[in-house]
Amino acid sequence: MSARIEQGALAGDLTTATRHLDLSDVRSVYWRRPSPFNAAQVNSRRAGRTPTQRFGVEQSHHGYLGTLTALPGALYVNHPTQNRAAENKVLRLATAARLGFTLPDTLITNVPTDARKSAADHGTVICKPVHRVHLTCEDGRNRTVWVRTVQADELDDSIALCPHLFQACVPKIADVRIAAVGEEAFATRIDTDGDHLDWRRDQSLITCSPISVPHSVREALRAYLHAFGLTYGAFDFALDPEGRWWFLECNPAGQWAFVDEDTTRAIANALADTLQKGAPHDR
Repeated sequence: MSARIEQGALAGDLTTATRHLDLSDVRSVYWRRPSPFNAAQVNSRRAGRTPTQRFGVEQSHHGYLGTLTALPGALYVNHPTQNRAAENKVLRLATAARLGFTLPDTLITNVPTDARKSAADHGTVICKPVHRVHLTCEDGRNRTVWVRTVQADELDDSIALCPHLFQACVPKIADVRIAAVGEEAFATRIDTDGDHLDWRRDQSLITCSPISVPHSVREALRAYLHAFGLTYGAFDFALDPEGRWWFLECNPAGQWAFVDEDTTRAIANALADTLQKGAPHDR
């Protein structure tokens, strides 16, 4: 890679084993969970690297990442900086509440007495991690921390270790996943065979079908994407028996190809159209 900043503009080229890229020709970037940089000549185990090798990997990471996130005039779906802000779970819940979404009563705490009181007041609460859902165990394997219900008598003083996220349990009849691409919103109702709080645990038990989006939710979706500077977001809602949509999450890099075939095709087309058009000033 050779990136140059000359006469007020960034330009240059990037060459891999399979292609050559003129950086000034890039119209759009689809940025979704790229693998971390790891030089081929460097031991893959971090503990086995020398200080010089660790320095080289760090410089490579920031050199390539810095360049690929600074392409002039490019549209990002989404820009990594915006993704990082939107992955802040407390910030996105507070933003969603401010923009008019309906949210379950939420508590973020490491105070055991406050957690027990919240659970007692609501009867049953949902417990979930404040950040991500994976736990690397002593055997080196990653395990998923699933959403689960808890009651007051289950909550002990180990809560003081770190903040936990508790929410009132919504009496849902189904879930809704919305893939929002710019001004478009593609909604899928997710019904689960059996009483499964977290439909992600076994997707062989779910049935996906298209569902229309209420006007108020659609307007709030647009406002949310704008607030975080996102082009794409995967929104999760709980649908209750009265037809209310309860905001649960927005993952800026959430999955979308698992839903019904027609909706999957529509989302893919919308993403392709968005990337093809590029940033608004280029249209």
